[in-house]
Amino acid sequence: MLPNTLLTAEQKAELQLFTASLERFCDTEIEPHYRDWEKAGLVSRELFRKMGENGYLCADVPEQYGGPGASVHFSFAVVEVLSRRGYGGFVGGLQVHNDIIPPYLLHCGTEAQRQYWLPRMASGEAVAAIGMTEPGAGSDLKAIRTTARKDGDHYVINGSKIFISNGQHCDLLVLAAKTDPAAGAKGVSLFLVDTQNPGFTRGQNLEKIGQHAGDTSELFFNDLRVPADALLGGVEGQGFVQMMRELPRERLIIGVQAVYGAKGALDATVKYVQERQAFGQAIGQFQNTRFTLAQCASDIAAAEAFLNASVAAYERGELTPDAVSALKLHTTEVFSRVADACLQLFGGYGYMAEYPISRFWTDARVLRIYGGTSEIMKELVARSLLGR
Repeated sequence: MLPNTLLTAEQKAELQLFTASLERFCDTEIEPHYRDWEKAGLVSRELFRKMGENGYLCADVPEQYGGPGASVHFSFAVVEVLSRRGYGGFVGGLQVHNDIIPPYLLHCGTEAQRQYWLPRMASGEAVAAIGMTEPGAGSDLKAIRTTARKDGDHYVINGSKIFISNGQHCDLLVLAAKTDPAAGAKGVSLFLVDTQNPGFTRGQNLEKIGQHAGDTSELFFNDLRVPADALLGGVEGQGFVQMMRELPRERLIIGVQAVYGAKGALDATVKYVQERQAFGQAIGQFQNTRFTLAQCASDIAAAEAFLNASVAAYERGELTPDAVSALKLHTTEVFSRVADACLQLFGGYGYMAEYPISRFWTDARVLRIYGGTSEIMKELVARSLLGR
C-alpha cells in the first residue's frame, strides 16, 4: 500500500478497511468472471454500477458532487489492488473513469458540469472515456483533425478517435477537437459529449494483444451536435492547456498500475517456483531462479520508492511534468522487465493463457505506450535538462 503520511490514524484505519473490502469484492464480483470478460473483450457494464454502490468509483470526488470525498489514496488503492491481482485490462479503463476524468471536471469544468456528471460517474450510472488519440495523431495532440464548428447555440463536431478505453461503455466522452484549426495548440478545445446525442457512433471493439477485458474502440462523429454548454469550462481554445494540466495525474496513476502490476507478477512467480519441481527439487532452489527474483524485487523496490515520492509530491501540489514523465518511463519499463523475467521462470506454462503470468506479461506492454510513449517521456525529461 502506498505511504499515507498525510492521513490521520483514523483515515489510515479506514483505508485498510476499504482495501480489505475491495479484496472481498474482487473475490466475489470479479475473479469468477474475469476470464469470461477477457474472452468477450470487455467487462460487464453492471460491474461499474456495483463498484459505484460500494464506493469504489471516484473515491476522492467531494461529497457535494456525489463522491465519497475521501483522500486520493483511496482512489489509488483501487488501482493498487486490481493491478496486483492481474486485472490490468479492466484497470486501463477504470483509471480513466476514476483518476483522469474527475480532475478535468473538478479543475476545469463549470459548476453545472460538475453537478451533472460527477454524481453519475460516482454511482456508476455513467461511464467516462477520454477522446484524444486519432488515427493520425497519437502523442502529438496538436495534430488532431476532429473539428467543432460553432453553429448558433451548438457546436457541430466531425471526425474520429481511435484506441479509446471504455469506448463501448462510455456515456460521457471528454473530447478534444479543434475549434480554430488555424490556431495550432491554441485552437484545441475540450467538450463533454453525451454519447446519446445523434451523430455519435461507436466503431468496433478493437482486438488487442493484451488487456483483453478492457474495451478499446474507434469512435466516429458525423455532424454530432452538442450544446454550447458542453464546452469544458465554457471557454474555447483552452483544451491543450487543460490537457497539460491534468497529465501529471494520468501519468502518476499509470505509475501506480505499473508498480503494483509488477508486484503481482512477482507474487505469482514466487508462489509458482516453490511448487514446481525440476531435477528433484523446487525450481526456486536453483541459483538462476533466486538471482532473477532478487533482481526483480530490487527493481520493484526502487520503482516503488520513486512512486511514493511522486505521490507525496502530488499531494503537496509539487509534482512537475518532467518528474512524472520520468516516473512513468521508469515504472512502466520496470513492469515490462519484471513480467518478462517472471514469465521465463514459468517455462512453457508461462506462455499458456490459463496461467496469470501470461496476462501480466501481455498487459504490461501497452503501459509503455498509452499516456505518452516511453520515447516521449524521454524527450520531456531531456527538455528539463537541456531545453528544447
